[in-house]
Amino acid sequence: MLSMLCGALGMFIFLSIIATGDVLEQYYFLKAQNQLGKIIALGAILNLALFFGLLQLKKDKMARGVIFGTIVLALLTQIL
Repeated sequence: MLSMLCGALGMFIFLSIIATGDVLEQYYFLKAQNQLGKIIALGAILNLALFFGLLQLKKDKMARGVIFGTIVLALLTQIL
């Protein structure tokens, strides 16, 4: 769950950086261009920082959940 939120946050941050107008307009534009999978993959980069942060805090089971969520995001990227 935490990795999905972190991935969505990363996707929002990336879209807000490259968006010239509204973030939702950019989202629909990329979806129409079949580029949404690449944006999801870029958003998942934040999971890397989350994973190592959880390892530093000795939260191994939460870090394992982040890995599982990243795998789900990777499968979602392949589908899109």
